[in-house]
Amino acid sequence: MAKVDIIRNNLIDKIMLIRNEDFLFALDKLISTGPFAKELVGLIEEQEMMLQMSEDDILQDRTIPESSLKAKTEEWLKNHKG
Repeated sequence: MAKVDIIRNNLIDKIMLIRNEDFLFALDKLISTGPFAKELVGLIEEQEMMLQMSEDDILQDRTIPESSLKAKTEEWLKNHKG
């Protein structure tokens, strides 16, 4: 995987953990108005595979409500704290 892909994926992981709406709004504005905002970035093979797997899950009705996912995540986190 190229270095830029690793950096991008690490940023995505960090952004997914942010709960502060004001911070996310400011980050969105920064990214949307930057000189690179119009630059198209292709997906890497792993990203295309993940999207295909997600589509398959939806078509096969292998989904759960967000509220259930949140509850399961909170339960898992509670049981796996170090």
